[in-house]
Amino acid sequence: MTYEDAIRVITRKKNAKNLEGMRRFGINTDNAYGSLSLPEIRKLGKQIGIDHGAAIRLWSSGIHEARILASVVDDPKEVTADQMDRWASDFDSWDVCDQCCSNLFDKVSCAYEKAVEWSGEDREFVKRAGYVMMAALSVHDKAAGDDAFISFLPIIEEGATDERNFVKKAVNWALRQIGKRNMRLNALAIKSAKEIGEMDSASARWIASDALRELRGAAARKRASRGRTIK
Repeated sequence: MTYEDAIRVITRKKNAKNLEGMRRFGINTDNAYGSLSLPEIRKLGKQIGIDHGAAIRLWSSGIHEARILASVVDDPKEVTADQMDRWASDFDSWDVCDQCCSNLFDKVSCAYEKAVEWSGEDREFVKRAGYVMMAALSVHDKAAGDDAFISFLPIIEEGATDERNFVKKAVNWALRQIGKRNMRLNALAIKSAKEIGEMDSASARWIASDALRELRGAAARKRASRGRTIK
């Protein structure tokens, strides 16, 4: 499967019904075809294999599905901080942002640095990417010590007053994922959530309420109890 083959599969026909469904979920469809589901994109990625050059070309096409595919086939060992910044600047939809962060960027050597850096951005999708990175790292980096995630908690508290929907949901996601990593982090995430809930902000109150409901729940605590504390 070559780059050209993949583009032909993606652009073979626009699916109006799928595009409408994507729009209902807040996905930007300006450059989308609606031709492939996420599982189909992943399947296509397996046919291409890991290919940094193909990923660069897929991203440069500007096509929504091709950019998600780029995040599937790129090699994190070849991704630079500059590439991460360029791609993040191109984010125009929450799903492309989330897939890039959780498929690729969280595996790059400077992932933690970018999580912190992007969380301080004003641009909505770049800021979202910072918090999505925190969530993705919490799930995927099994070997990381607790201190890495404890350092994210003040940043999460700072971002909790951002009223923009795509930012506040990512802030909430990061807090919940950190709190499900182990019991120590569960207790600290609950403490942060309580402090967030005292802020004079509708966004902060929503984040706190939603996070506390999950982090205090049996499922989250059971998952956290199976986690390993690494100091």
